[in-house]
Amino acid sequence: MTIAQQKVVTIHYKVTDVASGEVIDSSEGGAPMTYLHGAQNIIPGLEAALEGKQTGDEFEVTVAPEDAYGEYSDERIQKVPHAAFEGVESVEPGMAFTAQTEHGPVNLIVTEVDEAEVTVDANHPLSGKSLAFSVKVDSIRDASEEELAHGHVHGEGGHQH
Repeated sequence: MTIAQQKVVTIHYKVTDVASGEVIDSSEGGAPMTYLHGAQNIIPGLEAALEGKQTGDEFEVTVAPEDAYGEYSDERIQKVPHAAFEGVESVEPGMAFTAQTEHGPVNLIVTEVDEAEVTVDANHPLSGKSLAFSVKVDSIRDASEEELAHGHVHGEGGHQH
C-alpha cells in the first residue's frame, strides 16, 4: 500500500533543529506516531515528503519554516496589562496561556514581566526553524468512515473518544 489521501499512516521519526543540531522529538524507545494523511494532522512539508512512500521506506527530509511552523514574526509579540491575567497569582516568564480571540484560541508564552506589563509571544516555539526529519514508515491502512468524518485517527495511536 502507498501513502495517499485518506490513509492512516504510522511512522517512527526523529526531528532535529537544523541550526543547532538539537533533537527536538523522537519516537525512539516509544510508540510511533499515527496520523490521517491529507487531514492536516502533521506539518505540510513532512506530509508532502511522505506522499507516495510505502511500508518499510526510510528517508530523511529537511523542512523549511514556511512548510513547518511558519516564519517567526515580531508582530506576534505583544505587551499586555497584568489585568489580562486575572485570577493568576504570579505570572512568570516561560508560562504558557491560551487567549481567546475573535479569530479563535491563540497559544501564548510569557517572555518578560515588569511592573507595568507582561510581554507575550504568540509564535509557535518552532517557528522560523528548519527541521530535519529521519522517518521510517511502519504501516499504512485505509481510514475508517468515522476517522474520515472526524479528520483524525481513532484507536491505538490515535484519538480516543
